[in-house]
Amino acid sequence: MDWDKLRIFHAVADAGSLTHAGDTLHLSQSAVSRQIRSLEESLSVTLFHRHARGLILTEQGELLFDATKSMVKRLESAAARIRDSEDEVFGELRVTTTTGFGTLWLAPRLPALYAKYPNLKIDLMLEERVLDLPMREADVAIRMKEPSQADLIRRRLMNINMRLYATPKYLAQAGTPQRMEDFNTHRLICQNTNAAQVAAGASLVQQLMMHDIPSMLTVNNYFGVLQGVLSHLGIGVLPDYLTEDFPDLVRVLPEVESGEVPVFLAYPEELRQSKRVAAFRDFVTEEIFAYRKRQRETASSGDE
Repeated sequence: MDWDKLRIFHAVADAGSLTHAGDTLHLSQSAVSRQIRSLEESLSVTLFHRHARGLILTEQGELLFDATKSMVKRLESAAARIRDSEDEVFGELRVTTTTGFGTLWLAPRLPALYAKYPNLKIDLMLEERVLDLPMREADVAIRMKEPSQADLIRRRLMNINMRLYATPKYLAQAGTPQRMEDFNTHRLICQNTNAAQVAAGASLVQQLMMHDIPSMLTVNNYFGVLQGVLSHLGIGVLPDYLTEDFPDLVRVLPEVESGEVPVFLAYPEELRQSKRVAAFRDFVTEEIFAYRKRQRETASSGDE
């Protein structure tokens, strides 16, 4: 159904006159009349009884007027929210990131975001596959490598390193390795090298596998690796940001770590003015800044 014709119909039904509706719409009476006639023909019904004193809606016209009143009301409500939402953030935001980062770093921090913006609806899509932001498979992405897709706004959030961690209970039972060769008496827990993961992490795992490791547990994401470590199964290859939320983990072989892994936030150029995107971007940036500050303070206290 042609929205322009519906808009004109609504104005005529509301005014009860072709002339008054034309004045409101800045159209001639004949132009308004042609549009009403065309709408009636397309619906194969009569929408108005024409009287000398004006126009009266038919039963079918009343049904259509109820529908257009609802449509107009919703449009006016949406327009009002758009105008009045300069300081308000609401609606759905689709965020994609890896399973590990999403479950272990982002999700635990979302309560603070919801406390600030209670009307925000986040659809968190956790998967290793890189979604197509320009094709709007997601609104915002946090990835462990710089996005290569065009027409994206991107921001480098931080760098992380993959390191070796275990629980005190596991190390008490199995001993603490002092060198790489000592892995021949330990179980290694890591991401499967064939799974989608950051290249630096895969390189570290390949380096470790060059030694005679008798037992392994491989998982397709870091969340699973962490669960294996927390279950005291062995020594895991995990991102260093976990130490803040899991302070009881013990770093094994402190001199061993991967190269730096960059963490990027990206979103399509067309969402530059989106308040939802801006709110999420600023929230994540603030959380990263606070995380880095705590890291520096911890490092400084450790050097004293």
